[in-house]
Amino acid sequence: MGVDRSVTFTGIPFENPFLLSSAPPTESESNITRAFEAGWGGVVTKTIGLHPVVNVYGAKAKFMRTSPDDANVSMKKRPGAALHSSWNWELISDKTLEWWAPRIRRIKEAFPNKALIASIMAGSGNDKELRHWQELAETAQGEGADGLELNFSCPHMDRRDMGSNIGRDQGLCSVVTEAVKEVAKVPVWCKLTPATADIVVEAAACFRGGADAIVSSNTFPSIPLIDPETLEFEINVDGLVSSGGLGGPAILPLSLAKMASLTKAFPDRSFSGIGGISDFNQALSYFLLGCGTVQVCTAAMLDQAVGPNVIKKLLAGLDAFLESHAKDGFKTIEDFRGIRRDRIVLQSEIRRPESADYHSGYETVEGYAPPQAEVAVRA
Repeated sequence: MGVDRSVTFTGIPFENPFLLSSAPPTESESNITRAFEAGWGGVVTKTIGLHPVVNVYGAKAKFMRTSPDDANVSMKKRPGAALHSSWNWELISDKTLEWWAPRIRRIKEAFPNKALIASIMAGSGNDKELRHWQELAETAQGEGADGLELNFSCPHMDRRDMGSNIGRDQGLCSVVTEAVKEVAKVPVWCKLTPATADIVVEAAACFRGGADAIVSSNTFPSIPLIDPETLEFEINVDGLVSSGGLGGPAILPLSLAKMASLTKAFPDRSFSGIGGISDFNQALSYFLLGCGTVQVCTAAMLDQAVGPNVIKKLLAGLDAFLESHAKDGFKTIEDFRGIRRDRIVLQSEIRRPESADYHSGYETVEGYAPPQAEVAVRA
């Protein structure tokens, strides 16, 4: 039996709901071309800006692994270790808008049925910077981009009016989104930082500004670990390090919590989920919480940069899920999207045991010592 993988998200048709996120895998025309040939339904370009950037010397991204025997987390490769997370301190694209413009055009001409989203970023401190956002938006859509993703989430921008510094300020979220919407002829998505007290506040501001969707989560602010032998950070330049972004499997539960907050607060809005996805089982959690699409980065980087085997697993997983749930009436993602969103409640709504069965909340579970019987003390 054939299955329907297609989705329409913010008015954009996608062959399937799996996107390659804005990151190193989408920094070049050749990589994006390879991604589409591999089967990804959409690609979000590396973030394009007007301000020239120069990345740090040496490695910009590394992968951390963990050992099952001692739970040691390290960037050092060793037998039997499993992927824990990715870590990067890479900035936005170091290519100019003039470099990107013809490439967006060529990619869309070569793949008219694929969705190409342009990630863009500028400052926010004055009208000149807001005009920069508009210039980026007008150029990208003019060259054929199907949508725009506003980067309010890069965790390592030094400028106080860029990246995650916008995503932590509801006023800036609203003002920048509104400025882009003034010129946008295609859907506008806002990619938010998870490093905020209540991501719902910033999302609401984006929606007030006219956003068509929210993307969450970008990487979490973090620093690399210190090598216990050398006493140096595992990744550094001249011994120095700054905050970077943590992604991959380690952030999956954290990202799902952010997404649950968003979809509960705005059940009728559109969301693209990102964080810790490598196969369909992880993507499914985002769909069940209400996401219409999902985005992948770390797993793809470890699979020939653009994830040809990752997308095969995602598509096979979706097909198998739809076929196994045909009896439930699941024919498309829309048939089960959001059906577990209402299971997320306040802790006060979780059932408590009757007083006679209450044992301080502890049950015999992994990690806990068995309860000890109280010994009566003689007078």
